[in-house]
Amino acid sequence: MTSINTTHSPAFPADAPSGIKPDGHDVAPGDIAVGVVIGRASEYFDFFVYGIASALVFPSVFFPGENALNGTLYAFAIFALAFVARPIGTVLSMMVQRRWGRSTKLTLAMFLLGTCTAGIAFLPGYQTLGTTAVVLLALFRIGQGMALGGSWDGLPSLLAMNAPAGKRGWYAMLGQLGAPTGFILASGLFAYLYSSLTLDEFLGWGWRYPFFVAFAINVVALFARLRLVVTSEYEHLLDKNELEPTPIGELMANQGSNVIIGAFAALASYALFHLVTVFPLSWTLLYAQQPIPSFLGVQIVGGFLCAIAIVASGWLADRFGRRNTLGALALLIGMFSGFAPILLGGDTLSQDLFILIGFVLLGLSYGQASGTVTSNFLPRYRYTGAALTNDFAWLIGAAFAPLVALWLSAHFGLAYLGLYLLSGVACTVGALLINRKLESSRD
Repeated sequence: MTSINTTHSPAFPADAPSGIKPDGHDVAPGDIAVGVVIGRASEYFDFFVYGIASALVFPSVFFPGENALNGTLYAFAIFALAFVARPIGTVLSMMVQRRWGRSTKLTLAMFLLGTCTAGIAFLPGYQTLGTTAVVLLALFRIGQGMALGGSWDGLPSLLAMNAPAGKRGWYAMLGQLGAPTGFILASGLFAYLYSSLTLDEFLGWGWRYPFFVAFAINVVALFARLRLVVTSEYEHLLDKNELEPTPIGELMANQGSNVIIGAFAALASYALFHLVTVFPLSWTLLYAQQPIPSFLGVQIVGGFLCAIAIVASGWLADRFGRRNTLGALALLIGMFSGFAPILLGGDTLSQDLFILIGFVLLGLSYGQASGTVTSNFLPRYRYTGAALTNDFAWLIGAAFAPLVALWLSAHFGLAYLGLYLLSGVACTVGALLINRKLESSRD
């Protein structure tokens, strides 16, 4: 396998004003960023609605015969299925795009995502359907993962390739703002419902409303994204930058090492992602005394801090380099892993500090985690390579994080939570060092 670092030519000629094509149409990086933010915010809202429900709702609704811990572990196992299915969805959707086009692919993906999300909202619990309810929940979750794999539109890669010189870190972080935006909205909605309803009302019907909202947002986001990516201006840019699907076998044969390195380079950030969002919510419900609405409130504050940190990461990356920033943040996350168990296992103030510090570190690292090494891809492989790299980063780093962290912490103590996070740090540092060595050998 080869790994070639290339410097891409700008999408516009040097004598054209920034963001203006020779035919006079405006396609500025800021316009592309709008599409990226819209798409990511809707996906993350759907993502966190399911994640929060996995901790607060599904153990009681779908696994009532199990104790609270085992029910949560089973719910987290189903939660992970979407990440397993996501690369499969990417592969199938690339085939659809090559045959019928990008708009057809996106329409099918968002239709599948909306159908599965609405299906979960209407799904009766175990008391009504028995094991069939669990099977249907798992199938809907797999469908969500397939849909997310198919929702790749290439706009993040297009944005990175058309960002002004010296501003790639800044524009790279814009799409990542979708994560705290989706989390804040989902957490706020669940906090309101949890505090406004009785527990029986919440578990009976209240938890379904966030899924209805997610369905509505997905519909709006679909039309907004389609209006962007099917215009002649965007089609011209995507074609000009060779952002089109390539066969998976060809990609892995020629640029497979870049996929692997890119997936592991983001591992510290992706592991931390679920360890400050979904996992601590389950730990608080099972073992801590802090009321759930109050804890969600702290997490919402953490979400705002995360958004601020993501913005700061753009400045840091443009000043010190994206890979240097990601490596330095991985080391800071490694330091955090040392005292994270003490904070989470302490009093309410300590638990809140765990959340707030963790969200700041998450924002600083996650802001540059996506696509940090995808510039290694040859232009014709970047579209498919960036999608698969992202899928595998989620699969390896985040899919099983809540499940593994809860199982280890419940059976062996919170110290193993720190070790688990530290393993992600080691993978990130190792991948970045290997990438640097490969680049040096080519110079």
